[in-house]
Amino acid sequence: MIEKLILLSRNTEIDVVSLRMMSAYANAELDSDVYLKNMFARLNTLSANLTTAINRSNVESILAKYDKERDKQIRSLAYLLNGLKHHPMPNVKEPALEVDHVFNKYGFSVTTKSYATKSSLIVSLLNDFKDSTLQHAINHLTGCAQIIAALETAQIEFEKSRVAYETEKAKVSTRASATSIKKEVVKLIKEKIVVYMRAMEIVEELKYSPFAITLNEIIADNNEVVKKRSEKTKKTTTKAMDNSPSKQQGLCFIVTISM
Repeated sequence: MIEKLILLSRNTEIDVVSLRMMSAYANAELDSDVYLKNMFARLNTLSANLTTAINRSNVESILAKYDKERDKQIRSLAYLLNGLKHHPMPNVKEPALEVDHVFNKYGFSVTTKSYATKSSLIVSLLNDFKDSTLQHAINHLTGCAQIIAALETAQIEFEKSRVAYETEKAKVSTRASATSIKKEVVKLIKEKIVVYMRAMEIVEELKYSPFAITLNEIIADNNEVVKKRSEKTKKTTTKAMDNSPSKQQGLCFIVTISM
């Protein structure tokens, strides 16, 4: 009997299961079964949407990564200038004040802005730093030019990722998340395909059994991975609870009472 797919599977795992199932169906020579054909046509659509949603999620993560890098470099520059403008040596303090005067037009508040607004402000800041009258001051401050260069790199990478994100987002008209699509895929497999194949394997064993065996192997492989991960998580959680301060205090209390 074909196993039922575990809902706790990760989005990417369900994506792989659906792709393997469709590949198996393509080689099963069951096109004459219209009902099964329609179910796999639906699975094909959902799987494509799931893949797109996963890709979009991945791009969103990369986008957030480079946004954090932009924030990091802005903070680094602020801390550097804040320290150098209080330097006792005039040949350090004066150029630091000069650069800080430009930076303060934007300041820390840049990091709290939306992606689009932040990009606009950072590009403007970088352009201000490229002013020839400011280059001597920047180059005179150790580390300043390097931080500005790192900020520019982070901004360029962010914009590249943003283009990729917009491209992925445009591939599907809905904004359904990968998790919500995954649930639809699992429901279709568990409640439609598996149930139907279980019945047809009994009715026409010779025709459907080879495909049913393949589907079971695909689902069983996935379920085994999920079960092992769940067991590992359970053991880690139990160990953490056993080592928690409250548990240790409780044990100490019991020992004290016993004595």
